[in-house]
This record gives sequence, C-alpha cells and structure tokens, in this order.
Amino acid sequence: MATSLLETSPFSEEEDDDDEQDPKIEAWGDWESDGDESPPDYLCLLCDSRFNSTENLFNHCKSQHFFDFHGMVRDLGLDFYGSMKLINYIRSQVAGNKDAQAHLHELVRYEKNGKLVWDDDVYLKPFMVDDALLHSFLGDNDDDDDDDDCSEMISREDVMKELAIDGDLAEKEVLIESIRKDFDEIMPNGSGHKNQKDKQLRVSVANVAAREIKNVNENYFGAYGSFGIHREMLSDKVRTDAFRDAILRNPSLLKQATVLDIGCGTGILSLFAAQAGASRVIAVEASMKMASVATQIAKDNGLLSEEGRKGEEKQNSGEISVVQTMAEDLDKCIQIQPHSVDVLVSEWMGYCLLYESMLSSVLYARDRWLKPGGAILPDTATIFIAGFGKGGTSLPFWENVYGFNMSCIGKEVVEDAAKAPIVDVVDSKDIVTKSAALKFLDLATMSPDDMDFTATCELELKPNLQETTSVEKSRTVWCHGIVLWFETGFTSRFCKETPVVLSTSPYEPRTHWSQTIFTFREPIAMATENHAISDSAVAVGSEGCPAVRIRSRISIVRSSQHRSIDVSMETTGIGFDGRKNSWPVQLFNL
Repeated sequence: MATSLLETSPFSEEEDDDDEQDPKIEAWGDWESDGDESPPDYLCLLCDSRFNSTENLFNHCKSQHFFDFHGMVRDLGLDFYGSMKLINYIRSQVAGNKDAQAHLHELVRYEKNGKLVWDDDVYLKPFMVDDALLHSFLGDNDDDDDDDDCSEMISREDVMKELAIDGDLAEKEVLIESIRKDFDEIMPNGSGHKNQKDKQLRVSVANVAAREIKNVNENYFGAYGSFGIHREMLSDKVRTDAFRDAILRNPSLLKQATVLDIGCGTGILSLFAAQAGASRVIAVEASMKMASVATQIAKDNGLLSEEGRKGEEKQNSGEISVVQTMAEDLDKCIQIQPHSVDVLVSEWMGYCLLYESMLSSVLYARDRWLKPGGAILPDTATIFIAGFGKGGTSLPFWENVYGFNMSCIGKEVVEDAAKAPIVDVVDSKDIVTKSAALKFLDLATMSPDDMDFTATCELELKPNLQETTSVEKSRTVWCHGIVLWFETGFTSRFCKETPVVLSTSPYEPRTHWSQTIFTFREPIAMATENHAISDSAVAVGSEGCPAVRIRSRISIVRSSQHRSIDVSMETTGIGFDGRKNSWPVQLFNL
C-alpha cells in the first residue's frame, strides 16, 4: 500500500491559499478615519478567534486549546522579554496552520543544552504587524494566584488517561511511552510536587499527542484520496495480480464466505471477493473521499448492497457494503458480530514492509472479527536483506557527466544517503551478496509486539559474482550498504487450490514498493574465502584485509512519530582469520 506519501505535504496548496491573509487585515490596530480608536481586537494565539480583552483571549486558550499562557510564564519563570518571545514563537509556528495545536508539542521540548526553543532574540521582533497582544499580554492575570488550581494534584497516569480519551489506541503504545518519557523530563518524580500550575502544561502534552495522532491519520488517509496514488497501485500488476489470483483461484475459500476488506481504497479486492462468490463483503475505508468512490464503483458494477439509514444492512447475497471508518471503530458504524468473518483480506504493506503501521489495524480486525481458523490474506510476510555494490549508489552517474568528472558531488550525495533510507529500485546486477531472511511474520498468529524486532544476519559474497563484475581482476568487492525488500505469502494453509507469492525482490519484476536502501557511511571491502587475504596490520573490511562476511544487526521498531518506523543498523566485518571490525551504529527514520 506504500505510495509517494513520503513526499506528501501535511497541508494542501488549497489550504495554504485559504490561510493567506491580506496585510491590511493583519494590521487590525489601524485607526478609524474619524480619529476614534477601534475597540481592542486581540487575535488568539492558536486559532482565528478574536477577543476584546486579553483575559477573554487567555481564558479561551485555556478552555479550548488547553494552553495556559500565564501558567507557563510563571512555571518557567519567564520575564517580560521571555514572554514576548514566547508569543512571537507561537505566532510563527502556527501561522497558516488551521490545526494550530499540532505545534504545541514544541513548547514543552528543550534543546540538549536545556535552552528553551524560543529563547532567541529573533523572537523579540513582532511576528505579526501591530500585534496588540504584545502590548497587553500581562494584563491583570499575573496577580491571580488561582489557588484552587494550585491545590489540585495530578499524576502521570492522569496524563495517560488524557491520551486514551482520543481512542484508537491499538497502535499507540510507542507514542504513549514517548509521552511518558517527556512527562518524566518535565516532572522527574512523576507527581505534582514541582508547581501545581504544571497541570495545564502536562494536560497540553497529552492533548497535543492525541491531536498529533489524529492529524497524522487525517493527512495519511487524506493523501489516499488522490487518484494518482490508486492508479499507481492498480497499475502494479505484480501486486494486483497476486491478490486477484489468491482470491479468484481459490473458490473453496471464498464461496459463500463473509469477507472483511481493511483499507479497501477503490474496493478492488472487495470486487474480486464478490466476483469469487462471497455472500457478504464488508469494505472498510477511513478516507471519506475513497469510501464514497468505492461505494460508487460497487454500485456501478451492480455489487453494492442497500443500507438502511441507521446503517443496518440488508444482506443480499454476493454484495458489498462500504463503511467509512477506521478498522478500530467498525463496530460503532455497523452491526457485526465478533468472530463472524470467514476471510480477512488487506493490502496493508508499506515500504520496508512495516512503514505506515497499518498492520496493527489488520491484527486488531483479526482478533475481533475473524472466526477461529478463519483465513487472513496474505497470511505470511518475510523481510529479506542483501548487500549492494557501487552500482546501487549514485556514484557512477557523477563520475562521468557528459565526459566530466563530478565525483565530488557523488561523495557528498552518498554521505547524505547514509543518514536517511532511500526508496528506489536496485538492479539485481548491483547485488553483491547472497540474500538472507531477516524476519518472518505469521499473520495468523503474530501479536502487534512482533512488529518491533531485532534480528541478525550474515552476508557472504555471491558465488558467481566474478561473472557479472570486475571482481576477478581485483579479487575485492566493495559493499556500499544493504537493501531490504519483502515477500508476502498466500500459502496453502488457506489458499489450498492456488498458493500465491507476492515478491518485491530486485530479482523479480518491479513493484511500486521498489526496495529500501540503507547506505553505509563507508564501503566495506569483501572477498570470498578462496581469494581472501589477511593483513593483521590493517582493519578488517579494508582492501588489505577484506571481510569474508558482513554481520548486520538490524532493529525495526514503530516510531514515536505516528505511522513511521525507526531502523538501527549495526555492522561488523568478519575477516578470513576470524578478526572482526565493527562500525558505529547508524540510525534511520522512515
């Protein structure tokens, strides 16, 4: 299901255009032509609301945005100029952003040296022209003690409960743990003994985290409203043919079955299921636009079931019901009995298999609605790795650009590539090592925790490498990094007539997932044991002592940034004589 979402901006151009303000409107402190002063007009820090007093403005921020400006000023000991910087910092962060609270998390984070993120003289300059709030932000509230609020205690668990209010916690454990750590940094003892006004700050952390999840989900599902993305996926014959064959060529599995399709998009898998003879197909799609499109497509093809106004379905044989919701909220939208689904199907896979974190929704649906022994398609997934050579980098391109040597650019590009993963197609001729299975997942039995793992593989040079490269001349091959891909299986456990494998391997036809490339900071020299040399005076992995094996220890975990994954890579070269050389760990975020 991976697409060009990595390049998707969290805000559309249309939204950006709507948010642009005329400079004349921003200068709302102008005088009336008759010389009378306009009534006070204070713009909210976090939305477009305006108020006739700072007291009303800050009460609004506190009640509607859970942001206590005066409490933060007191708790952090900000003076007049520090408070002014805070206001201008907030203005700069939320400018043009309709969902201003998405930026509030910045206010409770500090630089490594403990410096507040807004403690910069640049924020002494008013961000907004004639910002009346800068002249009146202290108001009379500084004299209020708010004893009632100060007497109230709040624990770390209370903050966690705030997170739970937003729901959709099936895949939030990593983020919640991150918030716990942030909370401990703010309140080391985990209790309210520092200053009771920290209550608003802590509640802001919880609410911002929940809203951040909501924002990511909205942007994620909203991006799938682009027809270009769906055309790319539907045009991927390897992907679509694999699902079609698994569904249509296993009649004993689908005939008269109740099918649940998670993340249906255009509804293509639901259409296949109905075509295969399913008695009921429930197509779940969180994107409002695509749910509407899938409904129309099912209707246009005579496969849409009629629904009552309250969501009660008339279960007409072989027809599709499209439900606009997330999988975790499905039973809030329609009546569906627990463990009543015969087949669960979903194209949930992302780059590096686990990017997008949609698998957790599939597992949630499996545990709640799939019958004991019911089928899940696909039912297995395996991540593979291999080492790639110079051809898998951009170095060859920059070495000869219209006859000119621009390799200085290539070196810098490769250095940058060692800091971030690259999703691209790797030619099989550029793979220099044997492939190895890094992680196997059984979707019928795995738990969500299995999505976070650490695994170790050892990579050796291909035995026939001399036939396709210049290894025979130099007897040394340079490995520039590792490439990851995945295979998903529709195995004979459920697809008894026709098992199917969907592979994104560089040795197979290209898919829209491509491969995921992780580049070493510096290439590692390798040789086969037959050609290995060992110079004890030089490090393993150098030309004087090539490694015969590269041991790669890789960890993939769900990131605190919702729907992202963190990858760490530890690399060790093993010489012919058993000596080892390890390189510093590399960290990536996808």
